[in-house]
Amino acid sequence: MATFILAIETSCDETSAAVIGDGKILSNVVSTQADHSKYGGVIPELASREHLKNILPVVKQALEEAKIIKSNLSAIAYTQGPGLIGALLVGSTFAQALSLALGIPSIGIDHMKAHVLAHFIRPPVPDYPFLCLTVSGGHTQLLRVDSPEQMLVLGTTQDDAVGESFDKIGKMLGLPYPGGPVLDRLGRGGDPHRFKFPMANMPGLDFSFSGVKTAVKYFLNKEIKANPSFVSENLADLCASVQFCLVETLMIKLQQAIAETGIRTVAIAGGVSANSGLRAALNSLQETGFCTSYIPELEYCTDNAAMVAMAAWFRYQSGSFTSLEELPYARQTHR
Repeated sequence: MATFILAIETSCDETSAAVIGDGKILSNVVSTQADHSKYGGVIPELASREHLKNILPVVKQALEEAKIIKSNLSAIAYTQGPGLIGALLVGSTFAQALSLALGIPSIGIDHMKAHVLAHFIRPPVPDYPFLCLTVSGGHTQLLRVDSPEQMLVLGTTQDDAVGESFDKIGKMLGLPYPGGPVLDRLGRGGDPHRFKFPMANMPGLDFSFSGVKTAVKYFLNKEIKANPSFVSENLADLCASVQFCLVETLMIKLQQAIAETGIRTVAIAGGVSANSGLRAALNSLQETGFCTSYIPELEYCTDNAAMVAMAAWFRYQSGSFTSLEELPYARQTHR
């Protein structure tokens, strides 16, 4: 008998639902909330309200595209955390209520593990153990991945996430929210070595990005004071130089992790894994023979329910289900 799992993702401002059947993604529907751009960032209360409006039609579409009905489902999966607690409550409450009504198990999924396991949606897939650089607007982590459930955090940011840094520096440059993808696009036509910005030298495999944000802020203030048109006249080079600094910081730690662990299979995951500079840097590292790299398809970089479904598929095989009493969590509490 076939096994079908419905997965729901509501950790931030995307309402997404996907269906996986016998390990294969059958549908992946994502509804993105556009209203946050006018505020320069995600407003948690507005995000929760939009999830309430979107979740039922998104789930309905995911089931229709997968050509199954609710009675065919074997389990309901959902993002349990980390993320915006109000948004997570919408998805988790919906999923748990549906699992209770259908009399099937619910599976709460860690959002960061789901990003890593997106690599198993389509071949080629990495062999265990592998290193994964998981980078997004809220997280920056280096992981040793030994199995779908065993992931050891080797290093993490001590302040800001790299995706947050991209967005906030983009805002300094006058770019619309989210600034990271715009900065990436504009920087492709610029000189990445025109302007030099500092890279934090953190101990071990940890990261820090608050310093580069401060350095860019003071640099821009000084240059704009001397020439009010400085940013517009040098925008491509500024974007390229910022991107080089942030990507190089990530790559230095990744290469250090490879050298320290001896693991030469590496992957990237999370929203920032869509960044063209990071993807190019990892491809270049592979070309040197230093590692074998795995880069996710763009569809599975940003938040989506397909990655939650993939993670749930592994959990279902091991019979690891989630009690209805378990609550969503806003932050990871383990290293």
